[in-house]
This record gives sequence, C-alpha cells and structure tokens, in this order.
Amino acid sequence: MPTLLKSLKLLGDESRLRILRLLMQEELSVAELQEILGMGQSRISMTLAQLKQAQLVDLRKSGQKHLYRYIGDRTVTELIEATAAEIPEAGEDDSGLRLAMKKRKDRVRAYFDELAGRFGRHYVPGRSWQSLAEMFLKLLPPMTIVDIGAGEGTLSLMLAQRAVKVIAVDNSEQMVAYGRETVAKAGVKNLEYRQGDLEELPLEAGSVDLALFSQSLHHALHPERALREAHRVLRPGGKLMILDLNRHGFEEAREMYADLWLGFSQVELGEMLKKARFKSVEMAVVHREAEAPYFETILVTAEK
Repeated sequence: MPTLLKSLKLLGDESRLRILRLLMQEELSVAELQEILGMGQSRISMTLAQLKQAQLVDLRKSGQKHLYRYIGDRTVTELIEATAAEIPEAGEDDSGLRLAMKKRKDRVRAYFDELAGRFGRHYVPGRSWQSLAEMFLKLLPPMTIVDIGAGEGTLSLMLAQRAVKVIAVDNSEQMVAYGRETVAKAGVKNLEYRQGDLEELPLEAGSVDLALFSQSLHHALHPERALREAHRVLRPGGKLMILDLNRHGFEEAREMYADLWLGFSQVELGEMLKKARFKSVEMAVVHREAEAPYFETILVTAEK
C-alpha cells in the first residue's frame, strides 16, 4: 500500500485529482479520459503511470482497450471526496463522464440494431438450446412425468431437476441399463428407468401429470396406440407434449435411424390425437434444418 505522505503529494496535483475522481465512478480508457478532460494523451498516460505505481489505480484489458480503475484505500478516497468541491471543473468532468458512458451504450445498441432480423440465425456465444432449455425447465411446476421412448435419458435427467418424479420408459434393454447406470452415477433419486413398450406402458392409469414423446413417436409400430396409452396413464387435466418430425421423404431414415414412420403431417397427428380423446390440441413447426434433407420438427401440446 502507498504511504499516506506519498498519496498526499500525488493528490496535490489537480489533474491527478480529476482523473481519480472519474475513475472512482467508472473504469475508463485513456481515450475516454482524453475526451472528458480535454488533456493530451501523453499527459494522461504519464499521470496514470504515476498513479499505478502509487497503487491508486489498476488496469485490465478489455478486447483491444485497457481500462483503468481506482483501487485507493478508504483514507485516500475520503481525501479525494473532500477536495471535490474545490475543483472548478468537477461539474464539467461529471457531465463528460455521463456522455462517455452514453456513447458506450450507443455502441452496444448500434451492434444489436445491425443484427436485428439476423440475430437468431447466427452463432451467439452462450446461447445454446441446452442453456435455454435449462432456463425454461425452472418454470415447470413440480409434477410427475413419463418420458416415453427416453433413450439414454438426456431429457429425463434435465426434467428431474424440477419434477417430483420422472419415469423414463424405453423398450431397449441396453438403453435402460445404460440409463440406470447414468442415474446411479449422477445420484438422482427421483428418476426411475423402466423397460416397456410405447404401446403398453408399465404405469398405472391416471398416474402422471405430463406424458412426453421426444422424437420417439415415429419409432412406435402403432403410433395411435402409443397415444392412447399416454392418455390412459395421464391424470384428468394432464398434459401431453410431442416433439416429432414433420412428414418427409427421406427414405434412408428407415435404415439410418430405425424410423418406422417418416414423420407425421399435422393433419395425421390431429386425427390420431382426436381418436385418442385428447382435447385443446395445439401444434406448430418449431424448427427447420438448414441442410438436406431439411427435417422439420413439430411441437404438439394437448390435454386429457
């Protein structure tokens, strides 16, 4: 820490005091200090070097810029605040600081103005579907959920963060074994794996609040039977959610992904849901892939 005597000597210069007052309020670059104070670049840089050597300011790199910040102790801070009224330019400095901060905000706003209409179509750091899903999962009320055709259980594990209980059902013995092992390693107590057919769910009638098919309905031999089973295990007022492919013509999917159905049209889904006695049906295409075969994903919600 700098000695009090050394600090007092440094504070005896009005230009140093003005710089310190500004840095007590905001981190600033040399260029911003130049603009606010109307001083030359070399003078400001030399003053900042003195203040840094005296351990009154520090700097950090932000992109191509170096931002200086105040790090003085309480005694020095009180001295600077006490002398503020004696600096004739203090009011102008504060106005200049507000203008500099406004220009920073304007630069950020201009960036997003330029992106308007294109923002969601390009990579944005930190904006992933998984992070968005994690955020929206926090909004779910506590409920009992069956993940029908759960596979390795990635979605089931996410749902278990909020659910009272998640039952992951899959007809593959290996998938169930893998899922159980993953659940055990993660120490998740409210997620249970059960082996069973999509059309004969190993659950009691009226035992769950939400039935979910996530890209699994097109693997059912009889999709309408799978929907009737979902209706059976739901409590009155329970919700059904389906994420599946829109009807497509990519025949190779039968061999590549073991798909029994090449997706479903919205008309087909609507008819099957009606026969399964669901109501309040809503559906829409929520994603279109940019590359061939241009798969589209349909989101369906319905109620028992």
